[in-house]
Amino acid sequence: MSDTQQFADLNNARIAFFDLRPEVPTKKTILLIHGFASTARVNWMMTGWAKVLMDDGYRVVALDNRGHGESSKFYSPDDYGPDIFVADALQLLDYLGLKQVDVLGYSMGARITAWLAWQNPERVRRAVFGGMGEHIFGGRGGYETIAEGLEVDDPSTITDRGAASFRKFADMTKSDRLALAACIRPSQHKITPEIVAAIHTPVLVAVGTDDDVGGSAEKLAAMIPNAEAFAMPGLDHMKATGAPVFKARVLEFLRK
Repeated sequence: MSDTQQFADLNNARIAFFDLRPEVPTKKTILLIHGFASTARVNWMMTGWAKVLMDDGYRVVALDNRGHGESSKFYSPDDYGPDIFVADALQLLDYLGLKQVDVLGYSMGARITAWLAWQNPERVRRAVFGGMGEHIFGGRGGYETIAEGLEVDDPSTITDRGAASFRKFADMTKSDRLALAACIRPSQHKITPEIVAAIHTPVLVAVGTDDDVGGSAEKLAAMIPNAEAFAMPGLDHMKATGAPVFKARVLEFLRK
């Protein structure tokens, strides 16, 4: 498996991406959208997701969201939001000549996937919301606290547990902390119950039962007309990311 990233100038940003097995027919292509403070390599390559999907016959396209990984960094919240992330993803699909794909998003990537399925349903064959259930609407909150935790020089001064966890992860992935702080500050565009209720694409909502970041998979799936829930027993937000049970359930869903 090649680990060489490619780059495309899209939507006023330079977007880094992997395109693995491009010879595979378009109807067997999946777009992977990573979570906050992660990257395509960390979320999808290092966890074994890319290999599992390719072994199942998929062409795998995985991008670094703006502000993350090797893609362009911006330092104003105005340069982020689900609508902007979706525009990046759509332009990447257009750049690669892909009209319709399956989409798997994790955490923040699930929010982006939901916006994409709502706004451009003709581009999404099936969608997986990983690590994001009822909190897709921002119910967990604390984003300003997380942003401030990303901005401080000394992480030992962070008293909020959630902010400390995100800071630790951002440092582990060697992220641009100031770009992430801008990214997580509230966007003027938000996912709402009305938006998810208008998604008619087949959706799998997969969240760990111990995931206090994502919240209940069942509660979100009940709001989406053509969705099914998968609660991963005993898994939290981090442990669920590359869990074998998660991979197996996604493959089952995609094969339907």
